[in-house]
Amino acid sequence: MTSDKQAGRQSESTSARSSRDAAASSPDTRHLSLFCASSNPGKLREFSEAAAVRRMTVQPLPGFAQLPVCVEDGSTFDANARKKAIHYSAGCEELVFADDSGICVDALDGAPGIYSARFAGPNATDQQNNALLLAELRRKEATYPPRRAAHYICSIALARKGRVLTVVEGRVDGLIIDEPKGTGGFGYDPYFFSTELDKTFGEASRAEKEAVSHRGRAFRALLEAMDSLGDRSAGN
Repeated sequence: MTSDKQAGRQSESTSARSSRDAAASSPDTRHLSLFCASSNPGKLREFSEAAAVRRMTVQPLPGFAQLPVCVEDGSTFDANARKKAIHYSAGCEELVFADDSGICVDALDGAPGIYSARFAGPNATDQQNNALLLAELRRKEATYPPRRAAHYICSIALARKGRVLTVVEGRVDGLIIDEPKGTGGFGYDPYFFSTELDKTFGEASRAEKEAVSHRGRAFRALLEAMDSLGDRSAGN
């Protein structure tokens, strides 16, 4: 799903340092270009920004809109990421990655989970998904003590020519709040309070979110995995 956040001036500088440190310690991928199998503008923006910090590029997979849609019928984020990477990389000589992400709420037994993007229906808006999430939580809280713990998960699969090379995962924990805060990010971000940032993802700057988010962590894990793959990720 699957998506900013806030703190004071000190938190801002800490996040900036975290991004710089991550860039300095990441593999030397400065000349690398990756194709992302997604049409989600929020995901593409966040992956592109994470890549730019490391002097590499992430581009939408050419012709993505014209390709047959991958049926995401896996029961886990990992399974769906693998399916999409295999499906969309089949006719591509270059490295292609696909992700599956979403939010899991403890009180809802992990829902929305893999259905985060379509929690309120196949063409649901962020507003509709968030409204249903809050309604479900309040319905539970009419009977049980409040439990607002939640976490975002992002699984990324890297593939070439229909063959998966590696799969990685990133996670960030937080809480669901009753009222939206901030206008940044997308999806459930304005309602997701990051205990690491002490603000919602909707309030966070892009650099702050990238430093702690599930997507940022998964992408950095991808770069580390690619470094260990060596020649295989280079196509040799």
